[in-house]
Amino acid sequence: MTAITAAPAGLNVRGAAALEARGVTLAYDKATIFENLDLRIEQGEVTTLIGANGSGKSTLLKAFGRLLAPSAGSVELGGQPLRSLNTRAVARELAILPQKPLTPSATSVRDLVSRGRHPHQSLLRPWTPADSTVVNESLAATGLTELADRDTASLSGGQLQRAWIALVLAQQAPIILLDEPTTFLDLTHQLDVLRLVRSINRERGATVVMVLHDLTLAGRYSDRLIVVGEGRVIADGSPWEVLTPEVLREAFDLEALVIPDPSSGAPLIVPVDPDRP
Repeated sequence: MTAITAAPAGLNVRGAAALEARGVTLAYDKATIFENLDLRIEQGEVTTLIGANGSGKSTLLKAFGRLLAPSAGSVELGGQPLRSLNTRAVARELAILPQKPLTPSATSVRDLVSRGRHPHQSLLRPWTPADSTVVNESLAATGLTELADRDTASLSGGQLQRAWIALVLAQQAPIILLDEPTTFLDLTHQLDVLRLVRSINRERGATVVMVLHDLTLAGRYSDRLIVVGEGRVIADGSPWEVLTPEVLREAFDLEALVIPDPSSGAPLIVPVDPDRP
């Protein structure tokens, strides 16, 4: 796997959370998803939000990424209120890949990935060879070097997803938010993406917060799991602390066995068929 150049130092204060929700209420129109929520995301960890459909995983990620403003309370980035920071400053600290990003028309893969360098550009700092190096590394890390000159409109769903992930890598933010990054990917590429996420976390200390549906993959590639549902945090801790039959029953209405994965030692979820004795 191609190494990713280390991100420049950010504004995170030593000892401060990477992200923190303080008394946050999140709502769409009159539908309240979370009320008076407190949640701290530690620096340097891979944290995965899991929960049933409609539980608020993506809503919470949007709040951390400043895509959704709380109706009460505040979200802090490195100890500073998100709303007090300008957009470019936030983009240098935090990269977010939403569920369905809007791909610009008539854009090559390389041009799309190059947009990840925009937060680092200014009149006093135009494009440099170092920016090209970061883009090339991001393309290589996501297996897109040979497709760099292709129009994004010609890509498969999985290839396009990897192109967006490459853009996030090129942004070099110390905090990365990923909303279902394995969408549209077959199992092999799902594993490739999650191994890449873990590599970025370990090699440059990036803080990662992501939403995943596959509980076994979440348990394998995360330091911490947060289960959300019914407007609250149902469980929060290490994969073995969270992925228990009791939590699976409460959060997912799922009867399952939890056994050690023979490959990784992480929790392996085995659903129980209620129709078989």
